[in-house]
Parts: sequence; C-alpha cells; structure tokens
Amino acid sequence: MFGKLVLTGARGNLGNELRGPLSTLCRELVSTDIREAPETLHPNETYVQADVAKMEEIGPLLEGADMVIHFGAIVDEKPFEELWGPNYVGAYNIWEAAHKHGLRRVVYASSIHAVGLCETNRGIDTDEPHRPDTFYGLAKCFAEDLGRMYWEKRGLESVCLRIMSCTPVPQNVRALQTWLSYRDMVQLVVRSVETQTVGFTVAYGVSANTRAPVSNHKVGFLGYRPQDNAEDWAEELFAKAVDPDPQDLAQTRLGGPFASVPLGESGIAGIQAMSKGKKG
Repeated sequence: MFGKLVLTGARGNLGNELRGPLSTLCRELVSTDIREAPETLHPNETYVQADVAKMEEIGPLLEGADMVIHFGAIVDEKPFEELWGPNYVGAYNIWEAAHKHGLRRVVYASSIHAVGLCETNRGIDTDEPHRPDTFYGLAKCFAEDLGRMYWEKRGLESVCLRIMSCTPVPQNVRALQTWLSYRDMVQLVVRSVETQTVGFTVAYGVSANTRAPVSNHKVGFLGYRPQDNAEDWAEELFAKAVDPDPQDLAQTRLGGPFASVPLGESGIAGIQAMSKGKKG
C-alpha cells in the first residue's frame, strides 16, 4: 500500500477510468486536472484544480507523494504554440517537481505518435528510435527523453506508456492492430506502479490483439498480460472499412491519420472520419 499517489488529467476519459483503481493502491489519492472537480470522489481521494503548465499550481501537489501518474495534456495535434504549455512545459514541471519532492517514479501517458511515422508492417519493439508524426508526437518524444535523462542523471524512475487506440471498443480497421481496452489500460498502469524496479522503461499500451504491430517482449518484467483482443470486432469493422490505399500514410504508418495530417491540424478528426468509413 502506497502512502500518496498523484494523478494528473483526472477528468479525461482515461484519467477517470484510473481514479478508482489507483485509489485502492494508496492511502491518499490526489487527483488533479485543469477542469473543475467531478461530482463524486472516492473515500481517500482529494481533488485540486490545477494547470500542469504552471509550476506554482502543480508542483506543491507532489509533495509527500510516492509516485505521480501523469495523464494531463492536450490529446490531439494542435499548432505548436498551443501544445507548448500543457504538453511540453507541463511534462518538465512534473519531472522537476517529482525530483524536487523525492518521488520514486513517474508513470507517463506517452503515445504511439512518438513513433507514428514508423511503417505499420515493420513489427517494432520498445527500442525503436523516435519518429514522431506531429507536434503532439514530438511532445511525447520530449517527455520520454526527459524521463530517461532524469533517471540517468537524477535516479528518478519512469515508465512511459506509448498508448495506442484506447477506447471502450475498437472504432475502425486500424484499431484491429492498435486497440487498447480500458481494462487493459488500467492493468498496464497498475503494473507500472506496482513493479518493484523499472529504471527507465518504455512499454506499448496495446491489448492482446491478433494483429498487434508492436511488441512488448522486452518489458515482460512489468507483468502486463492484456486480456482483450480487437479481433472479436473484425467482421463488423471490415464491413465499414475504407478501400485500402498503399500510398495513404493514414493506412500504412503506426500513427494512422496523425501521420497524414498537416502539422498543427487535428489528427482525431481523421480518426473519426476513418471510423465512419470515410477516407482520412
């Protein structure tokens, strides 16, 4: 049982799924987001509205904590200037505050978009060099490198989770490869918190999909054993799929539509179009 855990991005879809499970791992869970507090809290949960881009707001929340689970960020491609505060400065603030207050570990919501321009059919593992597809993906590369540096220079552990397509059910044919169920996402985060030693670790946030294009075989020590498989939705998803186009980066790169959109323009809009059976 941990004493205190801090969760950023607690009002986002994934953060909200984590609040309950994390509250069972500690005596005190401090949840935070730039948005107002949720209507109900868990018995040992407190909520503080704060901006991760402002050290004076986020830094004090980490005092006395064992670990911080950092899920707070803008979760789409935007112009660089819009991402700078929450995604770049916010990551620095978390690692610096974690170091200042003597935390043991940062568990970070990275993204497949850190390697989003890698070809889907290459079968990469967790040692793949950065190849971001957007300014959003570049922010994930920055935070991963920050995590490695803080481990090697300051002894602060990190687990960087390259989350793929985390939704309640798979949304499109691409998700047959990239889907991460909520149940598996929670398991991955819990294992990242509970594993005794991790140093600096990168792991892919992906379920046990038959067609998964990435491998976690080098990080088996986390004990992550996903339970769900997008293949259960294959027939339904192929029925509404767009025609394959080998020249379309959205269909051939790990980042999906994020790989094909112009820098600064929404990648989520392309994913939504793909899910409706439109090319994008």
